[in-house]
Amino acid sequence: MSSEPPNEGYVDPSIPNPNGPDDAPIIIYGYTPSLVLGILAIVLYALCIIPHAIRLYLHRTWAFSILTLITCAFEIVGYVFRLRSTRPPTGNPYSVTNFVVQYFFIVVAPVFFSAGIYTILTSMISALGDQRMRLWRRRKWIVAVFVSCDVIATIVQVAGAALIGVAESNGESSTTPNNILLAGLAFQVFAFLLFISLLGYFIYTARKGAASRGESGMMQFTLAVVVATLLIYLRTIFRLAETSQGVGGFASRQEGLFGGLEFAPVVLAVGILAWWHPGKFIPRWR
Repeated sequence: MSSEPPNEGYVDPSIPNPNGPDDAPIIIYGYTPSLVLGILAIVLYALCIIPHAIRLYLHRTWAFSILTLITCAFEIVGYVFRLRSTRPPTGNPYSVTNFVVQYFFIVVAPVFFSAGIYTILTSMISALGDQRMRLWRRRKWIVAVFVSCDVIATIVQVAGAALIGVAESNGESSTTPNNILLAGLAFQVFAFLLFISLLGYFIYTARKGAASRGESGMMQFTLAVVVATLLIYLRTIFRLAETSQGVGGFASRQEGLFGGLEFAPVVLAVGILAWWHPGKFIPRWR
């Protein structure tokens, strides 16, 4: 009889563990991923590519559009590997590689979209901001600072997720890797809150000028940017709350929460800025 303690975690009794070299003794997700959610995500992100590619052609919004297209491509790859983690014969939910790869692409994808939102703010500042304000004259630093924060946070998160996969595969404690992941998410939540504050300050200082010029379209676009930004922030807060409960916590065992607070906010944000696209509203992109 083995003296090793039993592995704690979710095991689907209807799906035998292949026990291959890449398989963990448990399903790290905390549930068996849904085939329907994976297919829906791939289809919707593929559909989002079409209007954003058309807007890129029409308006030459190179930075924003390319970053958004990368977001959609990364999400598609992530959900393809998530499909590979569904029930057999489609997938293998015990695979560590599928878990880590899907986590990497699904976590990294919104970072590109956030960078796209940063470029929108700098373009709005260039077009509408009071250039006498020192902060707005240094607008190019906005993208550099916040992208750097996202890159650091993402590297820490991916490293934590990979270490969780290794720990679970070896039947070891995942507490330390989860704390690493939690630190990356906490930093990202803090940095993005600073960006939201900066966006709010810009809107506050620019709103009177836009209203006096009768730019109702710009006001609608600004609202769309705010909604998209808050959706991305909602997704980040969910990830933080999920990770704070640890591997096997309540939130990490509910795919409905993943679908409603990870998948839905990002795809809605991408869709919103496909309709209220910066190329249609920001003067230098018209």
